[in-house]
Amino acid sequence: MEPNSDKKPKVSRRKFLQMCGSFLAGASIVGVSGVLLSKNFAIPDTSVKSATGGNTGGLGKDHFTSPYKLVSSFSVPDPIEAFELAGDHIIVAASNNILIYDRMGGLVNNFAVGSNLRDIASDNKNIYLLFPTRIEVYNQEGEWLRDWEACSDQSDYCSMALAPGSLFVTDAAHKNICQYTTEGNFVRFVQSPDGFVIPSYSFGVTYTDGILYCSNPGRHRVEKYTANGEYMGSFGKAGGATGMFCGCCNPVHLAYTGTGEIITSEKGNPRISCYSPDGEFRSLLLDKKTLGGGNTAYDIKVQSDKIFVTGQNIVSTYQYDKVLAASTACSSCGVSACPLRKGITI
Repeated sequence: MEPNSDKKPKVSRRKFLQMCGSFLAGASIVGVSGVLLSKNFAIPDTSVKSATGGNTGGLGKDHFTSPYKLVSSFSVPDPIEAFELAGDHIIVAASNNILIYDRMGGLVNNFAVGSNLRDIASDNKNIYLLFPTRIEVYNQEGEWLRDWEACSDQSDYCSMALAPGSLFVTDAAHKNICQYTTEGNFVRFVQSPDGFVIPSYSFGVTYTDGILYCSNPGRHRVEKYTANGEYMGSFGKAGGATGMFCGCCNPVHLAYTGTGEIITSEKGNPRISCYSPDGEFRSLLLDKKTLGGGNTAYDIKVQSDKIFVTGQNIVSTYQYDKVLAASTACSSCGVSACPLRKGITI
């Protein structure tokens, strides 16, 4: 079966809604059924606030020093729609193509896929591609293996996460998480006990060490589930200060470290933060200025001692710098085994 080749606008609906909030969010946050996402958008709040809650006037007046330094970057031909790490390779989706790079930006392989791709996952053997109403599976050489359709033709799949034998997919239209086997068999729906509130495409998900973490963006929190879909708790609250989730709908993207710390990425005031597995705020890692500005959330992955970030058409790699980190909370967070803090001095 060949991949679909639907026409695609220059700016995808998902990317547009990731840049924008929902001007109806304040009125609809108590409802979980909502209306279709395409009707809910507004210009986001781009102010930056300090840890004490005061407005610092955006990029010009905050004095945050990131403990992480940009160590490498490379560009791809078109805006990046999604990316994933697979061993020493970086898999990038851009303009109906899957591009596989080495860590220095050398193109290793590429193959064409359908339009409107939402997310990528990989188990280092196969590549899983998420579209609004289907999942496709390829091998690392770009050969199509299988695909399956969404549970409903009204689904609007957003993000996905691989677990041993399972694939978890967030559905922004039905406001739930679908669990499949990696062969495509439906297992169950995962529902939030308070209901997922999804004003925009900010329905991130990740899986580590037997726990599924997902964003409930309209409620400004991260929720935890077992691999069987049982609710375990949540963390996070609304606010502009560090350690809170700002705007109408954050966080957007989730990742994790080798010791289970959860890394979040926000839009509006783009920033990347670290939390313990139980939701204790550790520290701000990268702020809007360090990331390069804008309003869109930067997609993130973590591998060993490096943070990989994509924004627009750039893939960037950040690494902990001992000199920069000396005066930051990250240097004394108490996680002595944190793999991100191996450290470099440039």
